[in-house]
Amino acid sequence: MQSDNDIRQDMRATLEARRDLGPEYEAALVDSFIERLDASIAARVRAEIGAAGAAPYPPYAQPQPPDKRKGDGSVAVTLGSLGIGIPLTAIAATEAGFFGMVLAWGGIVAVNLAHALGRLRRRDHY
Repeated sequence: MQSDNDIRQDMRATLEARRDLGPEYEAALVDSFIERLDASIAARVRAEIGAAGAAPYPPYAQPQPPDKRKGDGSVAVTLGSLGIGIPLTAIAATEAGFFGMVLAWGGIVAVNLAHALGRLRRRDHY
């Protein structure tokens, strides 16, 4: 685990390297320093958690991978959208005209978009 002095020395070394190498290497130097800083912070957090005798995650807070046997409902949303879209189109076209159809399909698109964004959020979480 790095001490505060080690981190300061790393920062000074990074700044010196930037002066020597020039601004074209600045992004790589910053990324390298940030990785070392992140590792130092993670080590400190693990040490604090270990000193407190606590588990890294309480049992109720551990991230659970999605169950591969269960579907995510995409087929149901797709078929439901098509199934409801046909009668809604007919009703909207006869009752409210073009703008009714746009409103009906806008709602269907919004539901599908919300479902897709939810799937992305769940996938990125695990």
